Amino acid sequence: MKIIETLQGKSHALVAWVGARRRNQVIVIVSSLAVVGLAVGLPIGLAASPKPIVAPPPTTTTTTTIPATTTAAGPRCPLTDDPAPGVKTIPNRPALLVKIGNEPDGARPQSGLNEADIVFDTPAEGFIMRYVAVFQCQDAPIIGPTRSVRWVDWNMVAPEFGRPILAFAGGIDPNVNGLAKEPWLTGANLLEGAQAAGHRTDSRLPPDNLYTSTGSLYGLFSSEKTRPSPIFDFGAKVPTDWTPAADLAINFSYGTDVVWKWDPTEHQWLHTYSGVPDIDASTGKQVTTTNVVVAIVHYQIGPYCESGCPGGSGDIESNLVGSGPGYVLRGGRAFAVTWHRLAVADKTTFTDANGAEVTLAPGRTWVEVVPDDIAAPAITR
Repeated sequence: MKIIETLQGKSHALVAWVGARRRNQVIVIVSSLAVVGLAVGLPIGLAASPKPIVAPPPTTTTTTTIPATTTAAGPRCPLTDDPAPGVKTIPNRPALLVKIGNEPDGARPQSGLNEADIVFDTPAEGFIMRYVAVFQCQDAPIIGPTRSVRWVDWNMVAPEFGRPILAFAGGIDPNVNGLAKEPWLTGANLLEGAQAAGHRTDSRLPPDNLYTSTGSLYGLFSSEKTRPSPIFDFGAKVPTDWTPAADLAINFSYGTDVVWKWDPTEHQWLHTYSGVPDIDASTGKQVTTTNVVVAIVHYQIGPYCESGCPGGSGDIESNLVGSGPGYVLRGGRAFAVTWHRLAVADKTTFTDANGAEVTLAPGRTWVEVVPDDIAAPAITR
């Protein structure tokens, strides 16, 4: 028996990136008991970079650490609820947000996503997706390619992470100036003011050749010590209202199709673009996550031209304050949920149709931000 749940809405015409045609959003979660063909556009090859991305010689920095809240299993990382790495202490440092490009013909494959505690996947102008990778507990020797700041980058997380650092590569004046006015946020512009934390690689073409690292950024802002509080609830207990899920497919727009595949052996969701494995450019390992959160959100078009200016398009200003429909995927299971975040300083929680909280499993979380007027989620079970 099949049960289909859909959410449909109207679409707005936007100027797409490099002539890419915006398509209606489709999310399909496929049971491991069914065989379903996913029409998610043309596969994107893995030869985006002719040479591996290599980190520059390391810079010696000293990071002060303090013990975190300790359970029977030891201290837990605040953003993942995983055991503390290495010496079993949580670094006494803030959350570090890094803006990462995702254009199919220049930015991929990226570096550093597997070291992030959380990754936000958000639409920019033309509905081309970009990432905000959040680091705190783990170090990443190379992260990138870094790209320009958008309104959504600080409004999406403000000030949920406490006093974070946001690293980016320039941007239009209204966005750069808007970020600088936020007292709770430290901006790290790798093109102006924080150039020492970035480096260029000769294996990519500009603007997709600027990279950074946790070591260089934390070293540059070593006086920042405010560790974040958890922004999600974690737990082993799950509600009974769930369906088996083998795949999650999201058709954002041409070239940015995403398919998450559940690997029961690794107990991880495997990231692919149109079914082609997403392989980290530096480590050669596939990008994975423990949890996938789909948040269907309202948005507005930004007032300032972001691409193809003059006469181009504004960015997509997604709002993650309030509540809305979505999904939580963990452990090969899919939950239809309502997400809740009543104020900007609140953490996001999820409830099922019966009002029971759906928690996340300890580990990395990817948040797929889906505009509500193009979303037509469908669960096949």
